[in-house]
Amino acid sequence: MHFGTPDRVPYLEEGIRKDVIESWYRQGLSRKTDISDLFKIDHSHEVELDCDLLSTLPNRPTSLEELSQLRNHLNSEKLSRFWRKQQKKIRLWQKKDHIIFIRVHRGFFLSMGVHNWGGFTEIISLLLDDPGFVREAMLIQGEFTAKLLDEVLQDIEIDAVIFSEPIAGNEGPLISPTMYEEFILKSYHPILDIANKHGIDTIILRTYANIRKLIPNILKNGFNCLWACETNSIAMDYRDLRKEFGHDLRLIGGIDVDALRYDKATIRQEIEEKVPELIASGGFVPIANGRIRKDISFENYVYYRSLLEQITSNKN
Repeated sequence: MHFGTPDRVPYLEEGIRKDVIESWYRQGLSRKTDISDLFKIDHSHEVELDCDLLSTLPNRPTSLEELSQLRNHLNSEKLSRFWRKQQKKIRLWQKKDHIIFIRVHRGFFLSMGVHNWGGFTEIISLLLDDPGFVREAMLIQGEFTAKLLDEVLQDIEIDAVIFSEPIAGNEGPLISPTMYEEFILKSYHPILDIANKHGIDTIILRTYANIRKLIPNILKNGFNCLWACETNSIAMDYRDLRKEFGHDLRLIGGIDVDALRYDKATIRQEIEEKVPELIASGGFVPIANGRIRKDISFENYVYYRSLLEQITSNKN
């Protein structure tokens, strides 16, 4: 991720669920075989800070005046409680030779308590009718998360922080780049300051669908790595993003997971057309851009991972 000359790229895990593994058992995978034993895998661990603040309140604030409840909720005692939950896990993480990510934010909509269409409509209305409330609610949560992250990073070294941001559909972002910067990115600044303070130099925005119009503002506000999932493969083609944004934007992902649903020729074409070019330009970790599901055959997955390993280690 630093545009150096490593002997190979990291081979990240893809979080394959048990139902997929069960399906693969019926297709020939031995029950005595761990999927991680079949390929080179650099084990990673993603830690989520317990910062889902609005859902822990008995009555969620709905106005600027009521936000004092939230500030009182985030006193030093609460900070210690959140921190104590992580201590045992952190001691285990430190002993393991894993790539360690910390997910520091759930993104705008989830942080504002949106879990259904009704909540989505409410928050969009608040952006127009009470922008001060939205701005303050996001900043309070950003400041609290920054304090918690500062505590955590006293005791653990990590490789990157991840901000999760489900903010778009296939046609583009659900809010404008200007609003995204004003209400969301500015609230992330306290967290980014702490990450910089502790020398974390890979700041990942993990997004979904098509957020291309937001990328210039994302880069301007301190992010330097994109991990795009479930994307519109044309609008978010990593080769185009690299040409447009150069080395300012590091990249994780980029392999269209839909290609794994077809035949080996399609898989080979997807990897050979994208991966060598992006690896040559640096700052790129290849991985499927979506979850591996049961409709992807075991045979195709084995072929994909084996081919990826061959191409990235120059064995082909």
